[in-house]
Amino acid sequence: MIPTIEQVMKYYRVIAQTERMKTGRPGEDTVENVLRGTKAVCRAAGIELTENVVVLTRQNIDVALASFMGHGLTRLTAWSYVSQLRGLFGKWCRPYYKDVEWDIPPLELPAFRAQPPRYQRPSAEMLARVKAWYQRQTGEHWFAATMMFEFAMRNGDVLRLTEANFVLKEGRYYLSYTPHKTELSSGRRVYWPIHEDIWKKYEGYGGISCLDVTDETFDEINADLRRLGFHGQKAAYELRKICIDHVYQKYGAEIAVSISGDDIRTISRYYADPAQPNMGAVRIVDLL
Repeated sequence: MIPTIEQVMKYYRVIAQTERMKTGRPGEDTVENVLRGTKAVCRAAGIELTENVVVLTRQNIDVALASFMGHGLTRLTAWSYVSQLRGLFGKWCRPYYKDVEWDIPPLELPAFRAQPPRYQRPSAEMLARVKAWYQRQTGEHWFAATMMFEFAMRNGDVLRLTEANFVLKEGRYYLSYTPHKTELSSGRRVYWPIHEDIWKKYEGYGGISCLDVTDETFDEINADLRRLGFHGQKAAYELRKICIDHVYQKYGAEIAVSISGDDIRTISRYYADPAQPNMGAVRIVDLL
């Protein structure tokens, strides 16, 4: 039996939950991105979700790419939608599809792959505005901003923090966690010294149990940064980028890997040329 796109999407959500219980992946955000990307590609290609999944051919995907770019999207952004389709055709999905006797052909994507553009550092004036904004933050907003701005954390990882992630060793406190995004791939753990000024302020607030950081906290930070001149729904992510960029520039790629949890190829490809790596506990805000 050849299912419709709509049937595959509905079943994908179900089997993703089953697979997550077994292996921890795919994450809920990944599932939503796959479904959202699939809908966007179908809409751009003029394909109805009630059509058989075999209509997702390379030729129709090319039509979707052309439509995206015809509406002003860059090739990289257009490709990001198309690449989400791969989730529906992943190797881990095939045994589940076989169980229900679905005949789903392999997905053939266009050959195009774009390299992400290098990070564009904000102007000195913008960095000054960010620094002034950061220094005005208090409570949960200070903590959330600090974790991104001083430690290059992603907002999802900040929301997962507990007291166990703050480790005392030989008289110094460290932030210790495994980024969720790379947990099942590289498994690289971040172990980063906490500057004493940050630790004193953190303790002054009573620790993480007294800091109620939520999605709404990041929504408010996003809104603040958009008012400063950053763009997009995830403007707060610029804090992480600024942190990684400055660590890379001042101390080198290997140290930027250590604070970000990213692999060295990602860091080297996305950020600018490094200086000499040699550092201890620092304040990123003091580098601006």
